[in-house]
Amino acid sequence: MLKIAYHPIYKHPLPEGHRFPMIKYELLPEQLLYEGTCNPSNFFKPDRPDETHILRAHKKHYFESLKGLSLDARAIRKIGFPLSKALVEREVIIADGTLKACDYALKFGIAMNIAGGTHHAYSDRAEAFCLLNDQAIGARYLINEKGLKNVLIVDLDVHQGNGTAEIFKNDSTVFTFSMHGRSNYPFKKEESDLDIALEPKTDDKTYLTTLKHILPKLIEEQKPDFIFYLSGVDVVASDKLGTLGLTIQGCKERDRFVLQTCIDYGLPVMCSMGGGYSPDIKVIIEAHANTFRLAQDLFF
Repeated sequence: MLKIAYHPIYKHPLPEGHRFPMIKYELLPEQLLYEGTCNPSNFFKPDRPDETHILRAHKKHYFESLKGLSLDARAIRKIGFPLSKALVEREVIIADGTLKACDYALKFGIAMNIAGGTHHAYSDRAEAFCLLNDQAIGARYLINEKGLKNVLIVDLDVHQGNGTAEIFKNDSTVFTFSMHGRSNYPFKKEESDLDIALEPKTDDKTYLTTLKHILPKLIEEQKPDFIFYLSGVDVVASDKLGTLGLTIQGCKERDRFVLQTCIDYGLPVMCSMGGGYSPDIKVIIEAHANTFRLAQDLFF
């Protein structure tokens, strides 16, 4: 059964001017239920995780500052959202959604988190809407608690996974692969184990050809036990914060290829949704919903 992490706190209201990115967290599960892709039994409600898991990916002084709301003004500005207790609680629960989804992925082959993909969170600081790095927390959980030897993070958000790269820069058990827009934030990029920077307006054919050339070879070289897939839909041409030129269909074919490749190699995969900022909310919901539709069609 496809299991999907969702909690009402995912749609936590923010001050005027910050709400648009949050709307999808309310509409996406409603759409999946309405169209019959999912039923209520597919969803599970995450809670607060054991903080030990968080502290394997984040510095204790940073996490304590988050919980105490004691970050300095400059650090808060880098978040992009006003810092609040509810916002920190939201990120902690998102991390638990990814941790529990890891267990479900080991059991069923795939599991998903409606939120997550907070790949700009560093070990010791927040950045660009990301306070805690959910997939980094999940990767360390799998290594330390489940005995996995090698994990591959496939980050196909339009923005480079700079925080993820920093967290694992000296960790040979986790291989970080980011394929992103060359001209996109972050403008000073970190060094992932493998970075592919795409030119502005990269189209479906170029994008998919590049991905299909790289991913199978990477899996054969690295021999991972588990894959994290960050399936951001900010790669579509209409995205306000993206520079690439994919269609919704191209984005769907990207997801199909990644998920089918996981099946072909017998690898469990945990998906976090990542970014999506097209002006038309229908585009965002359709692009994200495709990932869930494919998960149901391919795995179940």
